[in-house]
Amino acid sequence: MPYPRNLAMAERVEAIVREEGAVPATVAVLDGRLRIGLEPAELTALATAKDVLKVSRADLAYALATGRTGATTVAATMIASALAGIGVFATGGIGGVHRGAETSFDISADLEELARTPVIVVCAGAKAILDLQKTLEVLETKGVPVVGYGTDDLPAFWSRSSGLPVPLRLDSAAEIAGFQAARDSLGIDGGMLVTNPLDEASAIDRDEVDGWIAQALADAEAEGITGKAVTPFLLARIFTLSGGRSLEANIALVEANARLAARIAVARQG
Repeated sequence: MPYPRNLAMAERVEAIVREEGAVPATVAVLDGRLRIGLEPAELTALATAKDVLKVSRADLAYALATGRTGATTVAATMIASALAGIGVFATGGIGGVHRGAETSFDISADLEELARTPVIVVCAGAKAILDLQKTLEVLETKGVPVVGYGTDDLPAFWSRSSGLPVPLRLDSAAEIAGFQAARDSLGIDGGMLVTNPLDEASAIDRDEVDGWIAQALADAEAEGITGKAVTPFLLARIFTLSGGRSLEANIALVEANARLAARIAVARQG
């Protein structure tokens, strides 16, 4: 997100977590140090930093060893959370299987991390630019429970529904906490994915989003965008095509996910 909206959103998200009775711990790599919980000045420094790495499992240690500043992906944030004993974290959308992955083999490390690291991830589904059906298939293969919060339909990030059924449904934070407690009692490894649909007032029609995605994908191919650069490019392009509506929806869904994650964290302590 562009400055200063990114800073305002980070501050608001932390305030929401506190309102719900939980303790916020924003995760990032700052000057080669993995930070789990940032002071206000550090949030500002991160929001205004240049040349920030996109850090996942493969390069988290590299960022530490070389003194870099990095924004952590879902995978890297799960690693950091587990190290700190944090069992729940909120994000916007997870990475997953990219469209055309049958030839590009472009699959996010987020899915592998969900299969191995015991953290509940609250999101608005996988990013809508991905192949959502293949993403669900990979999560199922890896034994990752995918829960729809109050919904039978898999959310599609900016849209409330992807048209795909969500494998499991729970309707309260207490139920989600209880599900995780049962998994713990059985010694089942790995994380849980909780998908939280955006409210109707903030959501964008799926057909409209699909049109933006098709144009953004064509633009990425024309410009030869590959690897880690694909997702940031597509999100930036969709921001332009949507006239900024995608950013407003993105902020709303992150705030909603933070609120639900905080409630789950509190329920787990109860």
